Amino acid sequence: MLLDTSVSSTYVEDCEVCCNPIEISTEFSEGELQDFCADKLE
Repeated sequence: MLLDTSVSSTYVEDCEVCCNPIEISTEFSEGELQDFCADKLE
């Protein structure tokens, strides 16, 4: 999974393995990853 370090965001992406939707949340500070969360959507 590629992450854009220039922006913190929340978006939905299909899992590469099972194709089910997952919600990805990222938070970056000064180009470094501060927080990452991936939650299964039902």
